[in-house]
Amino acid sequence: MTTVFAQTLTYPGGVVQGPVAFTKVGSVVAAAIPFVFAFSGIALLLMLIAAGFDFVTSAGDPKKLEMGKQRLTYAIVGFLVIFVSYWMVQLAGIVFGIQEIQSAFPWH
Repeated sequence: MTTVFAQTLTYPGGVVQGPVAFTKVGSVVAAAIPFVFAFSGIALLLMLIAAGFDFVTSAGDPKKLEMGKQRLTYAIVGFLVIFVSYWMVQLAGIVFGIQEIQSAFPWH
């Protein structure tokens, strides 16, 4: 199955001119991975800021303080899930010698 995108995509790292043909699901995933990591980093930052805001504005209210602790915990656990899953996929690619996995992450 070949899907062709004829648009021009401009992002901070450059420009992708259409048409771009993706013939494998892996190539679509490989193209989306940098955006997923960027989004997760921004989400982590926003959750940390929101948790800090909850701590600062709790004014001794135990319910609001607990909400800030919970938000901080969820942000850190979410980051760890993404971080560990990335390295588990990398490790599986190296151990089993799957070249497609290793080439999907060109920055290592």
